[in-house]
Amino acid sequence: MTEQSSSTQRFVVLITYTQGDEDAYTPEVHQRYVEGHRAFEQYVSTHGRVLSSAALADADRATTVRRRESGVVTTEGPFAETVEMIGGYYDVELPDLDAAVEACALLPEEYTLEIRPTVRISM
Repeated sequence: MTEQSSSTQRFVVLITYTQGDEDAYTPEVHQRYVEGHRAFEQYVSTHGRVLSSAALADADRATTVRRRESGVVTTEGPFAETVEMIGGYYDVELPDLDAAVEACALLPEEYTLEIRPTVRISM
């Protein structure tokens, strides 16, 4: 596990979008998305660091796992039926929530972004 600097906080940014929107992307729209992600990553690199990031496969490729008295039950598909789906994430360290919000403002406007601070769980 990566240790967090005392001057930064760790945040996970969940990127959601409406499924099917990507079918209408022109090369210009695609380029705008690429530029938005580059600007986000540059901002974070200047003010903190990106610990990890990834694009996620569509929700129809998800597997939901539940523990039951009878054992582990797996179901093909997402946990919730929604129009929007999580399409990717960034795991970042930044000075504070204000910096995380500023970084997220650089990503494409079509996204809905959820910023969550991480918490340490003692075991």
